[in-house]
Amino acid sequence: MTKQTKITLASIVFLLVAIVDVYAVITQNKAIEMIFKPLLMTTLAVVYLVSVKKPSFWLLSALFFSFWGDVFLLDKEKLFVFGLGAFLVAHLVYIKITTDLLFKDLTAKMITSAIPFVLLFVGLLGLIYDNLGDMLLPVIVYGITISTFGTAALLHYRQQKTTSSSWLLLGAILFIASDSLIALNNFYTPKHLFNIAIIVLYIVSQYLIVRAIIAKEK
Repeated sequence: MTKQTKITLASIVFLLVAIVDVYAVITQNKAIEMIFKPLLMTTLAVVYLVSVKKPSFWLLSALFFSFWGDVFLLDKEKLFVFGLGAFLVAHLVYIKITTDLLFKDLTAKMITSAIPFVLLFVGLLGLIYDNLGDMLLPVIVYGITISTFGTAALLHYRQQKTTSSSWLLLGAILFIASDSLIALNNFYTPKHLFNIAIIVLYIVSQYLIVRAIIAKEK
């Protein structure tokens, strides 16, 4: 079996898992979601592993913590904080991966790159502030972290306008959009439509980030 065949097969399996999981969210079929949600990052990791010669420990770590975030958030009522913590670590790893790609002379661009993400975070925090309660500090820490990831991805794109940097930036933006909808869904106004948008944005974002790293490594 050729390498390209392996990549194609792994990608098809990931796509099928993603479709079934989205279907489970749309139909609110918790039994199917319990099976297929943990398979998302597992099959995406396989796509990555068959696509590169020397896998990155850091990317696999990010997918590993994302896997646990998915698992914990299957029970949002009891394990939401653990899911938040797992994704926090995943974002920190993504920040490490992205900043390693940056050139060092970026002070001037750093501020302007941070502005859109800071504004989004402040606006979102203003909407959900009254409903956060004991979750205020964890949400602020998480918000700062994802804003930093978005800033680093935008910095990387502004330094190197390549296909991989575009994928990484779009992946970061979609990931932040997914997380923002989670915040709105949990602390502002719950909507089933949000659940569907969250999973779709999350799947596409993670895939784009992995594709970006694969392109960089090639």
